[in-house]
Amino acid sequence: MTIPSISPQQAHEMRAMGAVLVDIRNPDEHAREHIPGAILWPVSRTGIPLQKGTAAAVVFHCRSGARTQANAAQLAAAAGGDAFLLEGGLEAWKQAGLPVRADRTQPIELMRQVQIAAGALVLAGVLLSVLASPYWLLLSGFVGAGLVFAGVSGFCGMARVLAWMPWNRRATA
Repeated sequence: MTIPSISPQQAHEMRAMGAVLVDIRNPDEHAREHIPGAILWPVSRTGIPLQKGTAAAVVFHCRSGARTQANAAQLAAAAGGDAFLLEGGLEAWKQAGLPVRADRTQPIELMRQVQIAAGALVLAGVLLSVLASPYWLLLSGFVGAGLVFAGVSGFCGMARVLAWMPWNRRATA
């Protein structure tokens, strides 16, 4: 099942007529930057937090539009009514000059932290193998194996460790 895509301007106009904007990204992404008034409902959850018939339409969005496209069938089933995808996601919304709430005090998204850490460890392993000992290549191999395991199993140990770092702990109000 496919869901029609609409432009940011069309989505903005639909919101004025009662449509609900649903952000399917993860909570850490939403905390750092989001469209004001959008309901956070990560795609990993089932169903959306709306009563049937309470919204004229539902407009789903992610950062770039790729996640919404990849999960269109699941999102259409969850919407239970008129559903649309925000073409280009949050990035297109910003380019259209529409309002976005950003909180740069929030940590960067966890998966970006994993990419930075993994890349740094692989680079360090390669450089140390050239400068110190070829055995440092084992570090790069270990990180590569960990990334393959994370992709196959859905469990990322590095993400779990990074989630416990002090900069990722949110203060409770």
